Amino acid sequence: MSRGKNLKDTIAKNGLAHVMAAHSPLSACLAEEAGFDGLWASGFELSALYGVPDMSLTTMTQHLDMVRAMADRSTLPIVADIDTGFGNALNVIHAIQQYERAGASAVVIEDKSFPKVTSLVADGRQELVRIEEFQGKVEAALATRADPDFLIIARTEALIAGLGEQEALTRAAAYEAAGADMILIHSKQKDPGEVESFVRAWSGKVPIVIVPTAYPEMNEERIRKLGKIAMVIYGNHAIRASVTAMKDVFARIRRDGGIQNVNSDIVSVEEIFRLQGMEMAKAEEKRFLR
Repeated sequence: MSRGKNLKDTIAKNGLAHVMAAHSPLSACLAEEAGFDGLWASGFELSALYGVPDMSLTTMTQHLDMVRAMADRSTLPIVADIDTGFGNALNVIHAIQQYERAGASAVVIEDKSFPKVTSLVADGRQELVRIEEFQGKVEAALATRADPDFLIIARTEALIAGLGEQEALTRAAAYEAAGADMILIHSKQKDPGEVESFVRAWSGKVPIVIVPTAYPEMNEERIRKLGKIAMVIYGNHAIRASVTAMKDVFARIRRDGGIQNVNSDIVSVEEIFRLQGMEMAKAEEKRFLR
């Protein structure tokens, strides 16, 4: 069974897939152990990992390599965040070929212009392409995929750009007409009201995806009551948790003049060995090295 089929089956069985952001094979393994249904190969998290703004500064090759590495270490379906598709419809064709081969189960393409600016930054440049242009990207992606279970998720940034609900609905309907499997609606409002209003007004047949980063009180109970949301993506919590933990530990080591106090509060070296698969490596070494 393909990973894409696994993702679709999860949605069909549970009505909602919980997808956690990851930026490395290690974070992918931890998300799988925590019980998430899928991984979000986040462009924001990868940009942060490289220490650069999420403004199309990391390349498709860098992101693709990380998707491939995560697919190698985790069995979870991977939803790849490919921003604008790295260019026009021809770039999308190339991207779909590469991401499908790399082991992704789905891609999310957004209707911003290239290069993009991350959605949640204050006063960021949020320019959208023409509806017809983005429909061409969706159609190119659908025509390119080899596996029909490989999901093409169209993301509209109309609310992010301040264009209002009607524009978001118009764009979402156009992208559904172009063949998108799901619609991702994004918002930077601090409460869920804008997204909830969009979902209630949505009359399309394809399900909705949300990323409740800005409005964290949008919990599973509220999501399920709306009835049209099939996937929730926790979009940047892996990198934020990593930074929180590292800042705390680094500061304590400097303050304490050593690791004597912090050592008992962090995972053991043996736990890292476990996550690395050290026991299997030792067994294979014993079996094959002569």
